[in-house]
Amino acid sequence: MKIKEIWFDAEHIYGRDEEGNEYNQSLLWYPKLRMATDEERAAYTFGFDGIHWRELDEDISFESFAYDDAEPTSLQRFFLTHKEINVAEFARSLGINATLLRNYINGFKKPSAEREKAIIDHIHKLGREMIAACF
Repeated sequence: MKIKEIWFDAEHIYGRDEEGNEYNQSLLWYPKLRMATDEERAAYTFGFDGIHWRELDEDISFESFAYDDAEPTSLQRFFLTHKEINVAEFARSLGINATLLRNYINGFKKPSAEREKAIIDHIHKLGREMIAACF
């Protein structure tokens, strides 16, 4: 597949391939593009296997438009939108390996249902602790 045209909205990048098929991906996967101005987003070039934004130092492969995980899971969305959370410290407090948690967040590995529940439960626990500390 080769993307021939791209456009954006506030949350997604869209692409159309040579056959007219449309695809989209969440901009949460591409924080530089998410925060970029319209002018910065428009300054791209098509390469042999993807799209490149030189000024942003960002690349998106054509292949990634066909990935099954174009939208982050709720767990991924939480960490991708809360960069203030130190993933290594969060993993330590949960008792799991920080690299493994990063792999879950970035979609390189998929947690089991039990592991995902444990992570989400830990997020809720920390939220309750933060609320209690304010009162």
